[in-house]
Amino acid sequence: MSWGRAPVVLLGGGVSLAPPLPVSKFHRASVPRTACKLKATLLLSFLWMPALLPVASRLLLLPRALLSMASGSPPLPSPGSGYVPGSVSAAFVTCPNEKVAKEIARAVVEKRLAACVNLIPQITSIYEWKGKIEEDSEVLMMIKTQSSLVPALTEFVRSVHPYEVAEVIALPVEQGNPPYLHWVRQVTESGSDSGPAPSSA
Repeated sequence: MSWGRAPVVLLGGGVSLAPPLPVSKFHRASVPRTACKLKATLLLSFLWMPALLPVASRLLLLPRALLSMASGSPPLPSPGSGYVPGSVSAAFVTCPNEKVAKEIARAVVEKRLAACVNLIPQITSIYEWKGKIEEDSEVLMMIKTQSSLVPALTEFVRSVHPYEVAEVIALPVEQGNPPYLHWVRQVTESGSDSGPAPSSA
């Protein structure tokens, strides 16, 4: 314990010194440290705020999205873009070689089941098949289409693909370049009128 300055007390016209009040060293030292911690916390919150804003805005939209899913109504368009999140999908198909991949890619674009197909050559796939671990060199197709066309696209790929079980997986596109997403929908618009191709057993 240390002693601070003794305050002056007036008694009956006279001046006397009151006994000094004890002040803890820890208390005296912790005041500036606490102030520093508070300043550091405020500074970090200001620095992190721009990074957290997109997350916070997405969380605010979450209840609305869940409500629309529960009610069966379509999701709301992204603000300012006119794009409905999830209305376009990216579908992925693996093929044994580039020749097969190109044939399927051309066919799905001609049938307007896809607006664009990217071929990614020389991927290595490691997977379990019929109790064995297999490793193959394949070509990956990334297909951009309307989400409503994914079932028809899947059926067509199954009907022409050489694999016994063809890989077709589709992921909805949450957001992107609005003109590009609009183009995908526009190109595949007539494809939504055609029924699914017959499936090969």
